[in-house]
Amino acid sequence: MYIETETTPNPASLKFLPQREVMASGTREFATPEAAEASPLAQAIFDTGEVTNVFFGGDFITVTAAPGVSWTELKPQVLAILLDHFVSEAPLFAAGSAGGIAVPPEADTMLVEEREEDGDIVAQINELLETRVRPAVAGDGGDIQYRGFRDGVVYLQMQGACSGCPSSTATLKHGIEGLLKHYVPEVVEVRAA
Repeated sequence: MYIETETTPNPASLKFLPQREVMASGTREFATPEAAEASPLAQAIFDTGEVTNVFFGGDFITVTAAPGVSWTELKPQVLAILLDHFVSEAPLFAAGSAGGIAVPPEADTMLVEEREEDGDIVAQINELLETRVRPAVAGDGGDIQYRGFRDGVVYLQMQGACSGCPSSTATLKHGIEGLLKHYVPEVVEVRAA
């Protein structure tokens, strides 16, 4: 088995491509070692002691190194963990019931309470995020989550390599905001959640 790596716009993050599906649908971010307990793979990567974030995408895993950690030393460790995991065909998540995994209802993840009259605008925003933005952000080793729309302001949360990237503000303000304003005139601003 061969695992490719790609750099991301975030110099602290590296994208690992195992040439197979990682997540059948959706994404999953582990921002702490405690959160990583749900996944033996994420936990093993955190156990290196040199990682601050692990992100599972559809066909990639993005790992963010702690400040001051050199990828020259960390990369072989992460590659070994990933190879062991995929060769052994170990499960991505810990066995057991989902009762211990807290997944907030979608309404709880919103920053603002949406109004029914904004339904068409929200649908347009989500369509653009799904078809235009999300594929581009995934190419950089991350994801973007919609967190609400109110009074012309769209709230978005960057994940994976994008969450701590120095250029994430520029991506939100110049890239995504420009796209949304062009196609959805009701959008006046995009803010990070």
